Amino acid sequence: MDSDGTQDARGTHANPVPRPAGPPEVPPRPTTAPGVPQRPDGSAFLTWLRAPRPDALPGVWRFGHRPRPEEEPELIPARQLVSGAVIAFLVGWLIWSLLWNGYLGGWWLLPLYAMIPDSWAQPHSFASVVVVYAYYVLIALVIMIGVGRLGRWSEIWRRYGPPAWRRATAPRAERPPVPEQDPAEWPQLRAAGAVDAAERLATEARAGLMRDVDHARIVRAWQGVRSGRHSLAAFTGAVLSDGAAACLHPSGERDLPARIARHDLLTGQVRLGTTADDPRNPYAYRGAGLGLGTDLLGTSLLAVGPAGSGKTGTVVQPLAESLCLQALAGRAAVVVVGAAGAGLGPVDAYDVVVRIGNPESVYDLDLYGGTGDPDEAAAVLAEALVGDLADPHPGSDSRRSTTVLAQLLGPFRAVHGRFPSVPELRQLLDGAPGPLDALRTALQGSGQESLLRELDARERQLGHPGDVAPVLADRVALLDRPAFAGFFDTSGQSKPFSLKALDHPVRVRIDLPERGHADASRMLARLVLAQFTASVAVREDRSLFACLVLDDATGVVTPEAVRGIQRLRSGNAGVVVTLRTLDDVPRPLRGPLLGATGCRMALSGLTPWDGQDFAEVWGKEWTEARDVTDRQIIAETPAGKALHVLRRVITGKAPTQRAVTVRQVERERWSASELAHGVPPGHAVLSLTNVKGEHAPPLLVDLRG
Repeated sequence: MDSDGTQDARGTHANPVPRPAGPPEVPPRPTTAPGVPQRPDGSAFLTWLRAPRPDALPGVWRFGHRPRPEEEPELIPARQLVSGAVIAFLVGWLIWSLLWNGYLGGWWLLPLYAMIPDSWAQPHSFASVVVVYAYYVLIALVIMIGVGRLGRWSEIWRRYGPPAWRRATAPRAERPPVPEQDPAEWPQLRAAGAVDAAERLATEARAGLMRDVDHARIVRAWQGVRSGRHSLAAFTGAVLSDGAAACLHPSGERDLPARIARHDLLTGQVRLGTTADDPRNPYAYRGAGLGLGTDLLGTSLLAVGPAGSGKTGTVVQPLAESLCLQALAGRAAVVVVGAAGAGLGPVDAYDVVVRIGNPESVYDLDLYGGTGDPDEAAAVLAEALVGDLADPHPGSDSRRSTTVLAQLLGPFRAVHGRFPSVPELRQLLDGAPGPLDALRTALQGSGQESLLRELDARERQLGHPGDVAPVLADRVALLDRPAFAGFFDTSGQSKPFSLKALDHPVRVRIDLPERGHADASRMLARLVLAQFTASVAVREDRSLFACLVLDDATGVVTPEAVRGIQRLRSGNAGVVVTLRTLDDVPRPLRGPLLGATGCRMALSGLTPWDGQDFAEVWGKEWTEARDVTDRQIIAETPAGKALHVLRRVITGKAPTQRAVTVRQVERERWSASELAHGVPPGHAVLSLTNVKGEHAPPLLVDLRG
């Protein structure tokens, strides 16, 4: 069984890595980037597994999180607190002194005289002495409680007394969980009757042979048993045979070669930074870690920032690493697209690496997305070729280009049993008589009159004004270059990767040829995005989260791409898109793009006009504005004038009277100027929305924390 409970997790398009023959030994722990906490394995695994993870607001790193109140408590300054306590004590002492010495009369002794009998009133009687002094203590306690409340003595006790000492010196000791609630004892397996499997896993966890990826992978396989996709007997047999190495990913790997970020696979989060302790952030978020999981990536993420702002190193790479870990656990399928050498992780972290334009690449890219339907292949290919040339308004499309391609792909596939290669497609779009005549001859007498009509219609449109075939041929010519001669093969001699493999937990990296082929790279990025949105919509198993990470989406955002991103949430999928500036997106599509993504990130160094788009989509909020006015005091009497002169000599300022006006106003959460000039280096402003509709306001986040 694999991590999903099936025998083959990636189908025919995945990297054919052989499975080990027997239960694999735990390999040496891979290296971890400097400054990053070690991954939880060995003796640290149980501590990680039992750590508290309270429910928190969207985007809060839940591992070890301590919730804070929604509103900031009013904190009294220490000087004011201590002085108020001392003054309250002196007032209480004064009241007691006045009562004791009789300056306030004897009325406070009337209850005492009314309660004691006359026989106790004898002088030097033991009973009278006890009762009288007890009454004095009671009155003193009442005075002390009253002045203590006025002087906030309890706040001084909590802030500077033994409770503060205990918090500072002795960390809170967590009680060990009872066996029925200990996640290391696998109570869910015991409750279902798989006691032997639970004992095997618990023994390996206590022996330090289990890792966080192993735990997440086995939990995922158990979910398949609970849902009825796999049998309990097969799961139990795999666990008893392999222990913590049961239900392995088809690659046989149990971890990544290295980690650069902190991950919590129990919640599926990766830590990107720390929410700044800034007044513009809600109090409940200040100082908390920022953690992103599939519940947030399911609404897609858009990150905008100039070159050098940290998009790849602090956003793309940690997210890609997290998705690769979840793919090893059988929870996700990830496709990472970027320029060659962009730093998207080591090759060993992926199952399939497609290096377009590199002769040493083992895998090829399927130009038609692995589909056998000519109409579907034409729609995806048209989006890749001329999607950026369509009218950028959201209601536009590229149906004319799709029709032209379908008129050629259908007859060609009917004749040859495959789609045309890049040179063949270019010849067909150019209208060369030889290929078209060959298609016609092959179709005649085959009984496929509908395909002949398609071919006749294509020949009639050749050379007419408005024919988009020449434009398509020019775009295909960008791929018909010597650098791509060995790629996009349709004869079956290469290993083409298709995004139809997203039904399985596969890890894919696609390197685009950036140098000298910028237009071709943008075209291929549009092709991958179009294939991704088309593939996830028809997946059978939508419990597997699918994500496309697109580093630098310049020229990729089209009307059809925006519509595809809007549909991803319902298919348990999402995209991560980065841009250097929103100017790389046509003006009519900027608003729809920001609206289609639930998570939006503006990094430091943003331009004011980009900041204006973010300010508009984040909207406004009601806030309290304080207007302070200083009005000069005019003295009317000679004594007042003399006093004002003396005050001016001492302070150097004219006597004024301050007036404070408090009112509710509606202001932008983050203005364009603040986004352009108020975000420190290494920081970003990020708003979040999860698939349940819960959202977090724009937060200032330190990506280096």
